[in-house]
Amino acid sequence: MRGLDYRWIEALEAVVKSGSFERAAQSLYVSQSAVSQRVKQLERFLAQPVLIREQPPKPTPIGQKLLGFYQRVQLLESELIPELSYSDEEKVQRVSIATNADSLATWLLPALAPVMKAHRVEFNFVVFPEARTLHKLKNGEVVGALSMEPKPMVGCEAPYLGRMDYVCVASPQFAKAYFSNGVNRAALLRAPAVSFDQYDLQHREFLTEHFNIDPDVIVHHHVASSEAFVNLALMGCAYCLIPKLQIEQELAAGQLVDLMPGFFMSFRIYWHHWQLETGLLQEVTQAITSYTADLLPK
Repeated sequence: MRGLDYRWIEALEAVVKSGSFERAAQSLYVSQSAVSQRVKQLERFLAQPVLIREQPPKPTPIGQKLLGFYQRVQLLESELIPELSYSDEEKVQRVSIATNADSLATWLLPALAPVMKAHRVEFNFVVFPEARTLHKLKNGEVVGALSMEPKPMVGCEAPYLGRMDYVCVASPQFAKAYFSNGVNRAALLRAPAVSFDQYDLQHREFLTEHFNIDPDVIVHHHVASSEAFVNLALMGCAYCLIPKLQIEQELAAGQLVDLMPGFFMSFRIYWHHWQLETGLLQEVTQAITSYTADLLPK
């Protein structure tokens, strides 16, 4: 049985990245009909479509998995070819990682900084809430994902990194205006809040489980940025749940106050990655696990 022809997947990747068959042909230096033929050959081989032919074209679920597989193949190739050809030139390697915004804003970049400095590597950070990052790995869009899910997929590993502890904070002025009698149900029904998006399970659980409040009945800003969380709190526009790791300086300076001393919500974070990693991907995993070993509480 004939196996996959990587030119087929290369054509699929070019169409998805460029947004059209015409631009894909230009990037591959072949005719547009050649690109179309390669994609059709791939679909005939798999007996199912790999591309949704709309504007712009989008991969089907199986097409997305093929693109993730091709990304890993390209990484392995970029490590192997210089060794086989005895070339000193290091090819640019591309690594996509699914992460929650809070990890990206606190520890992930410092953890990977040594890898960035040591290699010609191009990182693509796909930002999603913690509960939704894993499907990016399942779809083949990334080679690793930070997730709350402890169970790894087939063919993957998921080492435990530690806890992300969240505290409920606001500016002193906001606390005086809304929480002069402490944090209670009546105060929370009046106070504007901020969370990542409507899927932010952390804040929804805080309101529903601890105060029996429907999150949809309060003023609730959605800002998909951890840095914007801090800014809104500092400006006195809302209260929020934020990693203590991110606002230690603001708490120490009195710019923000802990509204519920001794209370925190946390989630356990795991690094999901493919088994039998080598080269750069292995370095990425080592960098993440070693950096968080002493930083995140267990």
